[in-house]
Amino acid sequence: MDPKLDELAGQCGEWLRGTGPESDIVISSRIRLARNLAGFPFIKKCSPEDRQAIERTVRGKMEKLAQWKDVRYLMVDDLSEVDRQFLVERQLISRELADSEGARAVAIDPGEQFSVMINEEDHLRLQVMHSGLSLQEAWQTVNALDDLIEGEITYAFHSKFGYLTACPTNAGTGLRVSVMLHLPALVITRQIDKVFRSLQKISVTVRGLYGEGSQYMGDFYQVSNQITLGRSEEELVQQVSEVIPVLIDYERRARRFLVEESEQDLHDDVSRARGILTTAKKISSEETMHYLSKVRMGINLGLIDDLPITTINKLFIHTQPAHLQKLRGRTLGSADRNVERASYLQRHLSDSGSNGAAELN
Repeated sequence: MDPKLDELAGQCGEWLRGTGPESDIVISSRIRLARNLAGFPFIKKCSPEDRQAIERTVRGKMEKLAQWKDVRYLMVDDLSEVDRQFLVERQLISRELADSEGARAVAIDPGEQFSVMINEEDHLRLQVMHSGLSLQEAWQTVNALDDLIEGEITYAFHSKFGYLTACPTNAGTGLRVSVMLHLPALVITRQIDKVFRSLQKISVTVRGLYGEGSQYMGDFYQVSNQITLGRSEEELVQQVSEVIPVLIDYERRARRFLVEESEQDLHDDVSRARGILTTAKKISSEETMHYLSKVRMGINLGLIDDLPITTINKLFIHTQPAHLQKLRGRTLGSADRNVERASYLQRHLSDSGSNGAAELN
């Protein structure tokens, strides 16, 4: 395991800090830009030497920038499987970058608000994450980052098609706007599928916790634009910005319905979830996400008043497989992780309120 990443393990990533607007429902806002270097083939056509040349070019240009002096730069191909998974869990790299071959890297800022992936599906993937509903702020940050890099690197650009990308659906702006939402009440009331079907009609897609191809876990959903060509960056940001308040309203209505119609059952469900998390001797990451989701909703509805929401937010990520192993300081098999996870949850949930929060800091 890479010691450079150890200091990150005990912290909470930007996307789960729970400090931004509407953070009871909106976990994070993320904007990603896909870019390719002029003069090189797309990644699928790159030779190993091409990949190395792209990585060296980008790294060399970045090192000249004063703004990058504190950025953590990691060669992903040199990392262990656990460390690569750790970065995926923190939303700092994609699963595709973690699992691909050849020279590839990531640059991460100290606050984990942005990361730059090198040699993913495109030569560059720039992403900015802000806590809560902060799309305009995230767009301003990533736009400034893009301008900074474009001042040093010539991008592949076409006067008609805009920024050229490996996947045609990303061409044009190369921009993907994503908002991660916690929607447990819509799941409980079985309205979630109807909501998602309505989103498909307006070219908005829904993905799991870790993006394309990932499972829905812990009632977390990523809502993002489907196409980029033919629309400006501002239009795409605005499109998603207009959808999210509607989803927030749906979720809040569903929560009110649950409280008004079946508060006793809801309280019992939340209490059972907390009880399982604090007494289980072994527990999987999927079960943990499921029960933490219920507890998080219970806190936001006032059914639990002795646990800070920051504790639950941190437990969502600290109980993921790679994080557990980083925090434990050694590689653990699946069965051992389930035991360690249960022990970790008991330590941080049994001491409620401020004591639980203090241990996590």
